[in-house]
Amino acid sequence: MLKPIVDLITSIINWLYGLTVTANIASYGLAIIFFTLLLKIALYPLTLKQMKSMYMMQKLGPKIKEIQNKYKGKDPQKMQQKIMEIYKEHNVNPMSGCLPLIIQMPILIALFQALRNFNYMDPSHAGFLWIKNLSEVNNDFFALAILTAVTTFLQTRLTTNMTDQTQKMMLYTMPIMIGYFSTQVPAGLALYWVTFNTLGILQQYIVNKQTKALKEAIPEGAGDRKNR
Repeated sequence: MLKPIVDLITSIINWLYGLTVTANIASYGLAIIFFTLLLKIALYPLTLKQMKSMYMMQKLGPKIKEIQNKYKGKDPQKMQQKIMEIYKEHNVNPMSGCLPLIIQMPILIALFQALRNFNYMDPSHAGFLWIKNLSEVNNDFFALAILTAVTTFLQTRLTTNMTDQTQKMMLYTMPIMIGYFSTQVPAGLALYWVTFNTLGILQQYIVNKQTKALKEAIPEGAGDRKNR
């Protein structure tokens, strides 16, 4: 089922590699980085919506918790109705945060499959920096694993509500999991993940500036009069 996506990714990476050849910097590593950049640009509208939604959900957290405490165990249907009213009032879609991940997962799996048996136009350019072959697992100094874990941590930290214990726990456990995962897959996939995270950190900085006005969008105690 993923074969068309695998073939498409292989074609795009080979095309990007061709551009690096034309620029006299022939490198499949750079081709993967450029592929990641193109994907990040394509996903930007959804990612922007996700980030804004996450910010608004964080702002609305105390109000949602108040409603849950008020109706929990008494009237679950009323509780859901009130919560949805809050979301609707502030134009928040709780599911929008999942869209970039849902779209990225098939791409991640397809890239993994493509790299395992990649059809290199020139195998002599299959390495990158200290990596001998992007299709093979590379654990030299565990540098890729460390970079993957660190960039995952930094990106997650930018969106973590440190008062939420669940999010706080994920902040520390997710980088370890992703770092370990990167030691089991082709180095090209780990390179993709490091690049994706790094671009995500820069993107989050830009979005934080764009959404700065949202800090005043929900006055303290908003909605209280309506629900009292």
